Amino acid sequence: MISNILIISSNHTGHGHKSICESLIERFSLHPDVNVHVVDGFSLAGKLGLRIGKMYGSVTRNAKELWKLMWEISSRKPSLVNDFTESSIRENFLRLLATIKPDLILSVHPNFNEPILNILEDYKINIFFLTLVADLVSISPLWVDPRADYIICPSKESKYKCLEFGVSESKLKVTSFPVRKKFLQPISSRTEITRYNGSNPLECLIMSGGEGSGNMRKVAKILLSNFDCRVKIIAGRNEILKRRLERVFAEQYKDKVKIYGFVENIQDLMITSDIAFTRGSPNVMMEAVACNVPLIITGNLPGQEEGNPSYLQKYNLGLVCKEPAQLKHIVADLLYNNAEKLNNIRQCQRSFFNPNASKDVVDFILDLEKKGCIHFPDKIHNRWYRGKKISVGKKLLISRHNKMTK
Repeated sequence: MISNILIISSNHTGHGHKSICESLIERFSLHPDVNVHVVDGFSLAGKLGLRIGKMYGSVTRNAKELWKLMWEISSRKPSLVNDFTESSIRENFLRLLATIKPDLILSVHPNFNEPILNILEDYKINIFFLTLVADLVSISPLWVDPRADYIICPSKESKYKCLEFGVSESKLKVTSFPVRKKFLQPISSRTEITRYNGSNPLECLIMSGGEGSGNMRKVAKILLSNFDCRVKIIAGRNEILKRRLERVFAEQYKDKVKIYGFVENIQDLMITSDIAFTRGSPNVMMEAVACNVPLIITGNLPGQEEGNPSYLQKYNLGLVCKEPAQLKHIVADLLYNNAEKLNNIRQCQRSFFNPNASKDVVDFILDLEKKGCIHFPDKIHNRWYRGKKISVGKKLLISRHNKMTK
């Protein structure tokens, strides 16, 4: 039985990877014989790695074109990311393995899949390696390494992309997107959907992921100027944005607007909302669907979030507003005829969402038969590459991509 699990995640590149880990740990905790260790993969590269991880918030808020460039480079030349990561984490990762001695490694971040598999292969460590893809549609090649024992896909669309990258279908396990327990109660416990009928002010929630990116000020002004509504805005970790929003709205709208920073009880704000306006972040989208609140996507990061708005519309989980000028018309259309379209979205969300996604992932992992005796090296030995002895301590950058394609 699999009883000792190492999860490679990230604490600073958005909140999605951390949220997925928390949802899985909630389920693993129901198995007292199972030990789970979660490690920030960037921390394995030391201070430099953590600095790189922490750059995510600043770049996605202030330099989206730079983020797009980084995405394109990593998609076209994944070896550049993989080689650097492998050389940076090798020593600390091997020490971590020797300390934890896991039965299975689960990666929920794309940057560490090929590098870890390279290290395991070099040291002939015969251990289960699984990847849980944390994106829905636009899948970076960094997620996909055919040597993984299994790749867990949170959507059919992500599975198809893995097949395009050359992964055998037998290695692909399709589940739904794992969501934390605190978001599940509304959609799993209600016997009837909550229907909006216009008798009360429209409760609007505006958010844009944990980093508080996006033009939330403009969205709020359009809503307040055109509808009888109350607005809650979550600025996330973006303290500068929070202060600006407070200055703009406090005097003019008073109790019609509430501004929040980073919150731990976001599910309570979702549950009490009639519509949520958000960026196309997969975990935020799926958490909102779990809370049965219709969504309007007002933007997305280039790269991994580009396919998410179309995914949302495909399953009628919400709508997409590409331009602020369209927002008034879109909301009015949702509220037309006693909010018929808004209530229809709620019903589609209830039919679509699987509250057992985390359970399905955990059950799949724990049903695997532990591999035989696993040898973990006591020392970090030098490795040989094309007949040359290479000192690991020097962290020389070797293109494994070129080696594998020869």
